[in-house]
Amino acid sequence: MRIDINCDVGEGMVNETLLMSYISSCNIASGGHFGTRKTIDKTIQLAIENDVLIGAHPSFPDKENFGRKVMNISKRELYKSIQNQLDLFLERLDQFNQKLHHIKPHGALYNLIAIDEVAAKNFVAAIQKYMQGVFLYVPYNSQIEGIAIQNDINIQYEAFGDRNYTEDLKLVSRKHKNAILTNPKEVYNHIYKMVVEGSVKTLQGNEKEIKADTFCIHGDNQKAQEILAFLSTEFSKKGFKIG
Repeated sequence: MRIDINCDVGEGMVNETLLMSYISSCNIASGGHFGTRKTIDKTIQLAIENDVLIGAHPSFPDKENFGRKVMNISKRELYKSIQNQLDLFLERLDQFNQKLHHIKPHGALYNLIAIDEVAAKNFVAAIQKYMQGVFLYVPYNSQIEGIAIQNDINIQYEAFGDRNYTEDLKLVSRKHKNAILTNPKEVYNHIYKMVVEGSVKTLQGNEKEIKADTFCIHGDNQKAQEILAFLSTEFSKKGFKIG
């Protein structure tokens, strides 16, 4: 039994060498909230060395706020920015003779297209030409899920191992003190419940149905390495392999 653990990397945390051996797919910052040719190349190389599937991680073009605030930007500007980020990323992948496995939007863009139908349609229009043989990571029961399916885009459901959920399966705001999980055992129990029972316990203590093909641990989580090492050990004991 396999579990896919993904991680947002290439974001300036300089911890990728510590994380890559524990994950099976990665989302590399593509120049919107963070990322240059140099950081993209370095992270791609680490992914190749660790046999990790490679994904692009486009966002609002907002390095100042690390892509975690919705930008007041026109549809055209955002469309062009997303394509510029993906063009840069694919150019770098070509230098390593690698294929793109998936696209995962970052931060505020990810959260926006999960709930806003118009934004989700605009995002799909921007990425459509890149999606041949490529997956889009989407949250379960979201606007982007439905729009992607309507446009024949292959999706993989993503859930977050180090984030708490609200009653409507949205991520608890980072402004909330209990938004982020840093205790490795809590993260393991959180993911294990989703894997085995297909449900997640919300911050309010209720259980909600959820689907997940891949589970994210944020690379900027202060306990990321400790969490990933713990997951690897504990899931192995249960007969699961991360990969």
